[in-house]
Amino acid sequence: MTLTAPETPARPKPAAPPRHPGPARRTWQKVSPYAYITPFFTLFAAFGLFPLIYTAFVSLYRVELQTPGDMEWRGLGNYTALFGDEYFWVSLRNTFTIGVLSTVPQLIIALGLAHLLNYRMRGRTFLRTAVLLPYATSVAAATLVFAQLFGRDFGLINYALGLVGIDPVDWQNGTVASQIAVSTVVVWRWTGYNALIYLAGMQSIPDELYEAAAMDGASRWRQFFHVTLPGLRPTILFTVIVSTIGATQLFGEPLLLEGSISGGISHQYQTLGLYMYEQGWGFFHLGRAAAIAWVMFLLIVVLVGVNALIARRRSRKEAGR
Repeated sequence: MTLTAPETPARPKPAAPPRHPGPARRTWQKVSPYAYITPFFTLFAAFGLFPLIYTAFVSLYRVELQTPGDMEWRGLGNYTALFGDEYFWVSLRNTFTIGVLSTVPQLIIALGLAHLLNYRMRGRTFLRTAVLLPYATSVAAATLVFAQLFGRDFGLINYALGLVGIDPVDWQNGTVASQIAVSTVVVWRWTGYNALIYLAGMQSIPDELYEAAAMDGASRWRQFFHVTLPGLRPTILFTVIVSTIGATQLFGEPLLLEGSISGGISHQYQTLGLYMYEQGWGFFHLGRAAAIAWVMFLLIVVLVGVNALIARRRSRKEAGR
């Protein structure tokens, strides 16, 4: 019988002292976040901030397109002349009416499409891709096709109306008719885009809320109004703001509907974007065109602020219940 001495446990090695980064590494750790975002802010300053400031500068001068180097100080003269122009108020009214005619149906249809695409059905992936195809279509191609559809003499829309006994409509010369035609192009192009945004918002709503509502006996319609819509409130606010900005800047659709920068014979569908283009590149008044651009910018800021204020007050009322 042999006796063996018990093994002594190995002594743990002392932990290495923490290594402190050198001065260069510490400096890089502080500067690197700013270095990563520098390209964005550089491009924004060059193509966003500088044109905005320069446009405000030009709006205070009389500048003609033929002689852009000759600048005559006018102060607020371009703005006062703008507000005294009848066609400015006509284009502002047209922008508002076309914006309402295109934004409200567009968002309602997009919400319904997103609700249907949220269900499990065959070919769901294909349908989700298909609703985005109008957005991917060129605005020039889409508007030219719709201009043929809304033709007065040989348009397909008037042909369909004639089948049900309705007289042909002059879609390009009538005030309300031409605005409906422009709005239709906008609705067709942007409905699928907003539908996918709503669909993404719907998929972020927890399924437990729908299960609880179903256990309480809520129908699909009640689930939509009491679960889906409250959960989509931030998404709806986002689409309303984006659609408002797009409606204020509307340019391609009314320009290509008839090919006139005046927006029809009596300016019946001339938007602010067309009016700015007409002043700058039709009448060569770059100073007044710059003033119109700044009025559009301030109008967008006011509309976005009003939308945000309404949404915030509504949220506070519901939170206080």
